[in-house]
Amino acid sequence: MGNRTDEDYNFVFKVVLIGESGVGKTNLLSRFTRNEFSHDSRTTIGVEFSTRTVMLGTAAVKAQIWDTAGLERYRAITSAYYRGAVGALLVFDLTKHQTYAVVERWLKELYDHAEATIVVMLVGNKSDLSQAREVPTEEACMFAENNGLLFLETSALDSTNVELAFETVLKEIFAKVSKQKQNSTRTSAITLGNAQAGQDPGPGEKRACCISL
Repeated sequence: MGNRTDEDYNFVFKVVLIGESGVGKTNLLSRFTRNEFSHDSRTTIGVEFSTRTVMLGTAAVKAQIWDTAGLERYRAITSAYYRGAVGALLVFDLTKHQTYAVVERWLKELYDHAEATIVVMLVGNKSDLSQAREVPTEEACMFAENNGLLFLETSALDSTNVELAFETVLKEIFAKVSKQKQNSTRTSAITLGNAQAGQDPGPGEKRACCISL
């Protein structure tokens, strides 16, 4: 009974935040995991991550959210940052078109290092600054549709759609994992005669683990 702790979970999903420096990635992370927002715009240096456990149906999913924390300014993000990621939020600043103009480059880098099945959401942040908007919703939405991405506009400042963005990505990942497990179960049943006795049923069956799609 009671609230689940961060150590009580069925799955761990690694989700990475990518995009240009200053678009609000760190504040999206802190808003979702700690419900905090910092007006201090100084860039944090060094990769960091925070966690939050959410319920998806009857399953407890521990979201491990990774933040580039300034390394994108030096093109210093390594393949290790993307390794094991099953979800990504590609963030741009709705008030700075140049941060949107390089989204395609970020997408290429993501697909170069991550699994092809990774769930990706395009996030237009700082929707509270409507008077300073430089990127039309329709333009970003069309880019997302053409590239098979999810899309939302958020405000880390006033919390608009922050929960929805992360939870939508987590639900998409969970749906993929559930389908994969069902397919795996069917395959195991068909090929049972060829399986070795006592064979490990695979990741996620006996204990919580990081899921690779």
